[in-house]
Amino acid sequence: MTTELVAADIGGTHARFSLAEVGEGRVLWLGEAVTLRTADYSGLAEAWRAFAEHLRRPLPTSAALAFAYPVENDLPKLTNMPWTIEARTLPDALGVDRHVIVNDFAAIGHAAATLDESQFLHIAGPDVALPASGVISIVGPGTGLGVGLVVRQDGHYHVIASEGGNVDFSPHDDLDDRLMSALRGRYGHVSAERVVSGPGLRDIYSVIADASPPFADDRELWRAAFGGSDPTAAAALERFCLCLGAFAGNIALAHGANALVLAGGLGLRLREHLSRSGFAERLVDKGEYRSILEQLPVQLIVHPEPGLYGAAAAFASRFAG
Repeated sequence: MTTELVAADIGGTHARFSLAEVGEGRVLWLGEAVTLRTADYSGLAEAWRAFAEHLRRPLPTSAALAFAYPVENDLPKLTNMPWTIEARTLPDALGVDRHVIVNDFAAIGHAAATLDESQFLHIAGPDVALPASGVISIVGPGTGLGVGLVVRQDGHYHVIASEGGNVDFSPHDDLDDRLMSALRGRYGHVSAERVVSGPGLRDIYSVIADASPPFADDRELWRAAFGGSDPTAAAALERFCLCLGAFAGNIALAHGANALVLAGGLGLRLREHLSRSGFAERLVDKGEYRSILEQLPVQLIVHPEPGLYGAAAAFASRFAG
């Protein structure tokens, strides 16, 4: 028996929707994604209707919803975005009778646990497949900084979401110290997410240049960083990769991981830069634990919509297993 459903991945900047089909505990098919800007809609119900209008057909009555928020707290206000959502009223608002709600990085965890090996790109460490047992840490920078983990054992897996991106930023060298000082003066508490996220590149640039970036918005700054047209933007990108590596290594140690998966809205965009940056060296630079982290396979999810796929996989695990 198969089930058609709507998969949704609701992040700080974009809300992505697609149709999916699941059966026998797995995702059988994922349709083309439709991406909407969250700022253009008053809430999920309005965006949901826009997706239906785009398809020009009624939507299925099953849904898998991934949110950038710890879902056990009933989604009062989503992180990094203005929507307020009442989980108890969602079924009526969306017209669904079966649904799952997961944290956005729990969805990534389901994707990491169920995607084919062809959907991963080797970044660092041993070039081997993700292990069939043990802990897989997941780290992903985007509008925010997502963290989760997958525990595999005896052919089964369990996903654990977290808000690990909000742990304190940990400086590694003199430039990190300057960055910490500047951000503490600006924000008070300095989380890892303040640095290792899309908006963080602007602060990194400002500290390196001792001046505000000459770009209208973060999109232009990132474009200059990736393209190398601005030397300071390129230097900020290198520092971003270093900070991501240090953070990812910390998370892997904290989880006792035997593999690391990178994802997030910036993941694919960083694929060409991580391997030639200091990311891998900073990840393993943990003193006596270097030798342990050097054995850690680091893979990047290259599936174009891991949040949508993972949300559908979470539904399959719950209802179609």
